[in-house]
Amino acid sequence: MKTKGLNLCLTTLIAAAFSLCAASAASNEAETSTPQQVFDSMRESFKADKAKGVHARYQWELSGPNGGEWWIDVNDGTYKMGKGKIDNPSVTFVTSDNDWVAMSNGKLKGTWAYMTGRLKVRGPQSVARKLDEIFP
Repeated sequence: MKTKGLNLCLTTLIAAAFSLCAASAASNEAETSTPQQVFDSMRESFKADKAKGVHARYQWELSGPNGGEWWIDVNDGTYKMGKGKIDNPSVTFVTSDNDWVAMSNGKLKGTWAYMTGRLKVRGPQSVARKLDEIFP
């Protein structure tokens, strides 16, 4: 029973970290309205010092009219970002285009999205949490 509670707690923390990362990145500019604008705003918040020693590949799968696939490859203090699929992602986030934008603008809490099934996170929790440090 304790393991289930711990897993739920860690999962909630991941969703919260994901929400904070997206909201922080978007807060650098006027409110974003498309997933591409969210990713563009994330570029401005990258912290190379927090990415030192990190080797992780993040994938987003967004449904909806403005949906698509985006990726970020963090490699020891640097990153690359693009549209499409990345081979062997460490973590994959699955949600709708509208929910991703709403999370990024602080209008939808990542924890709530996760708990209600609107956000799915696949991959190691520690790697997913690191995203918030790298793109605050």
